[in-house]
Amino acid sequence: MSLERIEMSLLHLPYVHYFETSFGREYDRTFIILRAVGDGVTGYGEIVAAASPLYSYETTETAWHVLRDFFIPLILKKDLEDPAAVARELSRFRGHPMARSGLELALWDLKAKKEGLSLSRLYGGKRSAISAGVSIGVQDTPDELVERIGAFLEEGYRRVKIKIKPGWDVRICESIRKTYPDLLLQADANGGYSPDDIPLMKELDEFSLLMLEQVFPPFDLLDHSRLQKMIKTPLCLDESITSVTTTRQALELESCRIVNIKVGRVGGIVEARRIHDLCEEKNIPVWCGGMLESGVGRAHNVHLATLPDFVFPHDISASRRYYKEDIVEPPFDITEEGMIPVPDGPGIGVEVLEDRIAGATQRHQVFKPA
Repeated sequence: MSLERIEMSLLHLPYVHYFETSFGREYDRTFIILRAVGDGVTGYGEIVAAASPLYSYETTETAWHVLRDFFIPLILKKDLEDPAAVARELSRFRGHPMARSGLELALWDLKAKKEGLSLSRLYGGKRSAISAGVSIGVQDTPDELVERIGAFLEEGYRRVKIKIKPGWDVRICESIRKTYPDLLLQADANGGYSPDDIPLMKELDEFSLLMLEQVFPPFDLLDHSRLQKMIKTPLCLDESITSVTTTRQALELESCRIVNIKVGRVGGIVEARRIHDLCEEKNIPVWCGGMLESGVGRAHNVHLATLPDFVFPHDISASRRYYKEDIVEPPFDITEEGMIPVPDGPGIGVEVLEDRIAGATQRHQVFKPA
């Protein structure tokens, strides 16, 4: 068997600046790094589940549990290393897409490294650089938000996404548009509104937003469909897109005109590519959403975003946007044109710094074939 062991590490990293959404304010992040080791080669994956069940029911603890007790023992017992085969095998389990995705990502990195290919080449990507956007959480004041937007524009970002919530929406867009009337601006509600707020959404229609993201809770495709027919701003779905099936349903209901693909949310690269291909077939543009990943998850996102239907700027920012000291070298950065070059080395194409992982690790476990 070529898969020698799988390792899990639970890490904790502080943010350089707090990040607030409709779920609340966070100052740091706890997450899991996976290593798949075979033939002396190590593939890395990241599990984007957070410590608390806010964005998703999954947490670092549920992910650790299902990986330790079900997913990892199964693939070691069945001698599975091919990521597509692992995705098929794990499909028997209900839920836990973030845990499944992290394991699959580590195996894709391992496969690409063994074949001497970058992940983008392995996936059939078409770009040598991807367009970077920046996501800015709720701030203490509108002036502080406008100031932060200015700082990010100076760094090279050309698209800004703001988080909105009840009470932090219309007046915030007004403040931004007074200073930046031509900015590529989108707003993300993270499902924080109800159909009672449709009149307010119509007000947001006046600010020439690039898109309005996930207005209602994840399972409310019908009200998103009704809203899209009432406003000119394109709706984008995030939390609602959990599989190619929910994507097809959303498109048939005309619940959105744009799709945000997050590899952790949909359960891995296999499902993410199915969603991408369906949207490409239906002429629905997609973009790659971020989950505040470290350099490992960020690298995987960069390679995925090279596929042809990823046409909007992504929530894939420079490493320094979130972390003072990332766990990969070189850290990701953006050009003056607002682009992130795609690493062309094998696999994720960046060096993972084990000493920094060790310094941030709170728990570690190793799994080997019986």
